[in-house]
Amino acid sequence: MKNTFLMAAAGAGKTTFIVKEAIKCTDAVLITTFTEENEAEIKNKFIELHNGTIPSHVTIRSWFSFLIEHGARPYQGKLTNKKINGLLLVNEKSGVKYRGGKFPVYYKEADNLERHYFSNDFQIYSDKLAKFVIRCNEKSNGFVIERISTLFQHIFIDEVQDMAGYDLEIIKLLFKSEAKVKIAGDPRQVTYHTHFADKYKKYSKGEIRRFIEIECKSIQYHIDEKTLNGSWRNNQVICDFANSLFPEYPQCTTLQHEVTQHDGVYLVREKDVERYLKEFSPTQLRFSRAKKVNLDYEVKNFGESKGATRDRVLIYPTKKITDWLFDNSRLDNFEIKCKFYVAITRAKHSVAIVCNNNVETDKLPIYQ
Repeated sequence: MKNTFLMAAAGAGKTTFIVKEAIKCTDAVLITTFTEENEAEIKNKFIELHNGTIPSHVTIRSWFSFLIEHGARPYQGKLTNKKINGLLLVNEKSGVKYRGGKFPVYYKEADNLERHYFSNDFQIYSDKLAKFVIRCNEKSNGFVIERISTLFQHIFIDEVQDMAGYDLEIIKLLFKSEAKVKIAGDPRQVTYHTHFADKYKKYSKGEIRRFIEIECKSIQYHIDEKTLNGSWRNNQVICDFANSLFPEYPQCTTLQHEVTQHDGVYLVREKDVERYLKEFSPTQLRFSRAKKVNLDYEVKNFGESKGATRDRVLIYPTKKITDWLFDNSRLDNFEIKCKFYVAITRAKHSVAIVCNNNVETDKLPIYQ
């Protein structure tokens, strides 16, 4: 199938799979992923699996670098003749004209194209980059996408759950191109977005499958929920607990069968946290830095831990997570649910969740 969406469970070996597929290709390959950390991980996996080298037919780029190099610059002359001086990362809507009253006023594309897309030193705003690429493609009669598909006969897009807005439009156009496109990701691990856009906003909560089924219905595609549905990281008890957060998705099963003296998912009363840390040395995971923890042991925020593997983790839950655990409340905050899923699935052997001293429950065993 020319276009494939690989729905991947946590710990399923997605990077290994992509690298092995790329090595098998004889034509030119592009692998692109959201973060520079993931880019480095992919490069390291090639070095591990391909005699210490990256094959000459393989190009690896972060998503933003790919968009600037192959999307914006080749045909930017249709929109501006000024040199693009790199990327300006933003975490809010860019292109502010002035701030007055309750809401800021922004430069509109139709009124001032350059101030809409670029900073004063002509760096392109990260939240407008994909949109600029689409405009270049429109103004050049589709040559941007045609050029990419001519340069790269095979395109792999990793961490696709992080794509949003006009990124999805680029994926749609690549699906229509001559290139063979494989996109991979876990919709349960949406911890960051490339940007926040009104375009395709209804698919922003991990609904990449729905985007494909609705927006790409006239294009040939295949959704693969089986190839990457087993976890080489988590034991089955951890898989089952993580599955309970997203029962609507395919249920992950374990491919890891190591047994230790302390396996599964536990509750740890606050009074026992120090003893638990001393006995098992888990990595502490918290929603934000506002939560005070024991800094003598490794600590990461939920989102920061994505991609990591640890033998054991100790999770400091938010109130919404605690309400879900003990009060049968719905965990309807998508960000918290995704980040909690990420935290759970970092562990190979045991997950411990901190609870109040007076908790009595039969939902999970309590560490004694």
